[in-house]
Amino acid sequence: QVQLVESGGGSVQAGGSLKLSCQASAYTSCTYYMSWYRQSPGKPREFVSRISREGSTRYADSVRGRFTMSQDNDKNTMYLQMNSLKPEDTAMYYCKTDPLYEVYNCPETWGQGTQVTVSS
Repeated sequence: QVQLVESGGGSVQAGGSLKLSCQASAYTSCTYYMSWYRQSPGKPREFVSRISREGSTRYADSVRGRFTMSQDNDKNTMYLQMNSLKPEDTAMYYCKTDPLYEVYNCPETWGQGTQVTVSS
């Protein structure tokens, strides 16, 4: 089973920037997609962004234009550059892997999370 480790969270003022990292323990058919989700107290976990192995990206409307994903396949690591942060971005951020096709039967894999706090 692939293991994921996030890092880079912290506390910043509104308008500031942070760069999150997520490193996977292996490069397999189960890691075709690497995604970021976030969760605030009392709210369900929500999608933030996703990157495919070839570099295609998708972003939630709430972060598009402010957040940018990238990856280093040699290091099995993907990144989330977060600019122009808002208090509404405050949450625990988790990375997640997905296969290209669900028929691959990959186990659902999440990182432990990294906290992002944005003060007004």
